[in-house]
Amino acid sequence: MIDYYRDLLRRHAWLQNGLCWLVVQPLGEEPAPDDLLWRLNGGRDPEQRVVEHPVEASIDEHGLLFVFEGDGARGYLNLSGLRPSDHVLAGLSEGSRVWMTTWHFKGGHTVLYAAGGRVRASLGNFVFAGHLTEEGDPAALADLRATLGTLAPDDHTGKCAAALAFVEAATGVAVEGACFEEEAVPVVILDRFPPEDEPAAGGRRR
Repeated sequence: MIDYYRDLLRRHAWLQNGLCWLVVQPLGEEPAPDDLLWRLNGGRDPEQRVVEHPVEASIDEHGLLFVFEGDGARGYLNLSGLRPSDHVLAGLSEGSRVWMTTWHFKGGHTVLYAAGGRVRASLGNFVFAGHLTEEGDPAALADLRATLGTLAPDDHTGKCAAALAFVEAATGVAVEGACFEEEAVPVVILDRFPPEDEPAAGGRRR
């Protein structure tokens, strides 16, 4: 799985400049996909449409999300390199498990796990062994930490690939590179990204 993401990051090298990969695993039938997007968009239904050349479009549409599904979970990929606040992620984790990996061109390499309305664990600066920071339950990210320890100190691409592979192993949702090569792709466009720091509580109005 790491080899898949290593290849993905090499074929689409611009991904190493910045991304936010967020996967939400509902623990039951709720929250539904539309409810998750409603929460992410601050209590408003976001725009959903087909966009031509979405990678290029994301330069101007900072709220553009690629959407992926698998094993009952939904993954949202944003290419800005910005990330939701811990407060927003904790809100999304009400009734769900939330996994995130993110980085930007200045660093900020972070993996985070939230559940039950709060952030449970995070690894910061995970590509820099001497500067790695860890908070929360060490067991939650133990497998990733062990994998990072097997990679060369300067293998930053491999460590980013390991983070993406870890999220896929935990959730069953993959970043599928084919969407970056298609001329037109269904996407979600939030009003803003990162989302507002006060996520909408509860469910979406029917």
